[in-house]
Amino acid sequence: MSEQLVQDIQARGNFGYSIARVFGRGGRSRAPLAIGSFIAIPLFFSSLMASALAQERPRVVQWTSGGHLQTTYHDPTTGMEARIWLWALLPPALLIVASWVAARLPYGFYIACLAAIVDAMAVVHKTDIWARHHTHRYPNGVDLIPASNAASNKFDPGQWERMARDTASSLEHWTISLALISIVVVAGLTVKRHYFGRKPAPLYGAADSIHGDLPQAPGGI
Repeated sequence: MSEQLVQDIQARGNFGYSIARVFGRGGRSRAPLAIGSFIAIPLFFSSLMASALAQERPRVVQWTSGGHLQTTYHDPTTGMEARIWLWALLPPALLIVASWVAARLPYGFYIACLAAIVDAMAVVHKTDIWARHHTHRYPNGVDLIPASNAASNKFDPGQWERMARDTASSLEHWTISLALISIVVVAGLTVKRHYFGRKPAPLYGAADSIHGDLPQAPGGI
């Protein structure tokens, strides 16, 4: 049995070997990048809601008529919509980059999950303030129809903002839950492999050489 094979079998009984198999060393594992990309999905939609609350604003047109300032509100410009989507892509992109780096570090799976938790918390940390500012920018509601028009008005001022804030928070909780569940599952599998996995077969040294004179054949041949 070669020395390398002996070392490999002995290493299978070590806790560090189990961790290395799950998390990888030297960039051999794709698990951190895989879990980071998966968790980035709910994180993106949470970020999209938060980005809309923080940045969306209607296109305002004002003019003077009869000595009074008249104001109308129109849908946001295409550039504004593109800006919202680009900023929404930033947190999941950062998570994927962090997961890619974590894939080259020990305990990379844990690092990727912790990065997802921090990212999710950072995305919604000011949604209450952003919701109030968004309500001020849309005094007639996001449908841009005054409350006096009962036939067409669908959103009162602040109604959509509350829904968007709650959605962002709910998706944040989903993101954090996925990360925590992933940590618990992988840690449990590692412990199970270490304490309840199949033990390596015992290694035996080379057989001792047999000493002594061999028996002589009859007749002295």
